[in-house]
Amino acid sequence: MIRIVLAVALTVILAGCFDSSEEDGAKQTSVVRTTTTSSMPASKATVESCPVTRPNGDVPPGETVSPGSRYLGNDGLWTDLYPNPLRPRPEDIHKDGSIEIKVPWWRGVSGRLTIVGRRLDASAPPLSAWIPTGYGRKGFQSTAITFPTSGCWEVTGSVGDASLTFVSLIVEPGEK
Repeated sequence: MIRIVLAVALTVILAGCFDSSEEDGAKQTSVVRTTTTSSMPASKATVESCPVTRPNGDVPPGETVSPGSRYLGNDGLWTDLYPNPLRPRPEDIHKDGSIEIKVPWWRGVSGRLTIVGRRLDASAPPLSAWIPTGYGRKGFQSTAITFPTSGCWEVTGSVGDASLTFVSLIVEPGEK
């Protein structure tokens, strides 16, 4: 009888850790169509012409400020921003020229993270995000965002009613 109770308890606990609506190891991808909404010319963006977001120092729950951390957050969602302009490493650039950047998120509210974005300084194909499963419904969430081109990009992460938006300038290696 004790074994049955323990087996049921373990099943309930494990069911809460994983979202049963997705297959194990499945990917969730969020895509938004991108349109130009800025009067900036479709030339190479610079730090001066791209309204890059600065960290606000709001530290995610359970994290500590470490050297190099550049936290941006609010009461429900946080990320660690890269320095701007962001210069991708050669291994971040795909053969088609798109740029994939790993972006950490912390969810203070329960739910699935979605990520959408748009290029601000020119028309571009859609941004896409890889959001792996297995991180539970709250807390840390690893992601990878693929930017089809360099440029000035606005990115918004959302979980339930919480959202966080940042702007990042992504330049090609060697570009200033």
